[in-house]
Amino acid sequence: MVYLAGMLILFFGLLVSIALHELGHFSFAKLFKVRTTQFMVGFGPTMWSKRKGETEYGVKWIPLGGYIRMIGMLPPRRGDAPGQVRRVSTGPWQGLIESARGAALEEVRPGDEDRVFYAKKWWQKLLIMFGGPAMNLLLSVMFFAILLMGIGTKQPQPVIHEVLACMVPASQSQVKDCPANATPTPAAKAGLKAGDRIVSFDGKKIDDYAQLQELIRRDGGKTVPMTVRRDGRDVRLTVPITRNQMYDLKDEKKIVNVGFLGITPASAIERQGPGAVASTMGDMTARTAGALLRMPQKMVGVWNAAFSDEERDPNGPIGVVGVSRIGGDVAASEKLSGTEKVSFFVMLLGSLNLAVGLFNLVPLLPLDGGHIAGALLEAVKKAFARIFRRPDPGYVDVAKALPVTYVMAIVLIVMGGLLIYADLVNPVKFTG
Repeated sequence: MVYLAGMLILFFGLLVSIALHELGHFSFAKLFKVRTTQFMVGFGPTMWSKRKGETEYGVKWIPLGGYIRMIGMLPPRRGDAPGQVRRVSTGPWQGLIESARGAALEEVRPGDEDRVFYAKKWWQKLLIMFGGPAMNLLLSVMFFAILLMGIGTKQPQPVIHEVLACMVPASQSQVKDCPANATPTPAAKAGLKAGDRIVSFDGKKIDDYAQLQELIRRDGGKTVPMTVRRDGRDVRLTVPITRNQMYDLKDEKKIVNVGFLGITPASAIERQGPGAVASTMGDMTARTAGALLRMPQKMVGVWNAAFSDEERDPNGPIGVVGVSRIGGDVAASEKLSGTEKVSFFVMLLGSLNLAVGLFNLVPLLPLDGGHIAGALLEAVKKAFARIFRRPDPGYVDVAKALPVTYVMAIVLIVMGGLLIYADLVNPVKFTG
């Protein structure tokens, strides 16, 4: 039951995020008076719906996304009157475009000329289409603000959790036992103990572990005075800081030769300020954007994991089924406290909303970014026309990009199906 509850929490969290994404589009569509006939969460057959005014609100059976239906998403061809349907085919792709254009224009009723999407100003179309991803990005900020400023996260403290016995380079850090004739660490030589709080280092007052870590790495090869608080009293020590091969703090794949003391810090839950939220969002955005760029390569790994015994990459793409399963694993974990479980759910929902928001900004149809790109291209064309005193070029005909749209739609469907299958037969498992 606990496992099922965890799955449902993340599943419905995703559904609410999808609904709010569509609400972002819907709000601006209503603001700019675009006739919107449907507001749906999910795809496929309708599970439940209710009509209010001119819009049908509902939930569909396949919970892999959502949509709002705005009339006039595809414009008429140049020279056609609004609402006029004229099919002319000069080839398979052209026939496909004209067929889709005709189907879209059949929804336009007399009097809707000013309520179609394509006739809106470029900045209005941009806001309508950006409203969905913007909602996901705002949700991500909200979730990370709750996590960092409300609940708090484990932060390393200038308190010694463990004194390492011997010098081991970063490349051999997984070795638990000291090799024969290994050199003792400076911390072991100086007599530091677990529980010692470092209050000063090289004459500088220590307020947090990050400050202490920077000073230690800077002072390699020096002998420095140190004060620790042990059992309520201050103990003054002199410690020779040696140099060792350690992972770089800014690039975890890079190994550098820096000062080394030989301690691991204790951790404590701490609430942080808005600056930490901004820093975290910046770091997560860069990481997520990089992951999106590597998506094709990562999907090869998903394929191999789905159809062979290859281990699933825990940092690779994951579908709604996999996310829900992780939610169940977290809820059923006996290693995590209640606060840690809540923190994980909040963090995961924040990360997922950030990924959904950024993915939808990819400038390809049928993603929101494709329509945003069309609106921006329209703005550029209109600006050039004004500068060079040429006639208004009008709207950008996004229907011409439909061949790319259909290819992208097929790719997204295949990717979604592959992720669901991989999540079922070889899921990413939570091991914390």
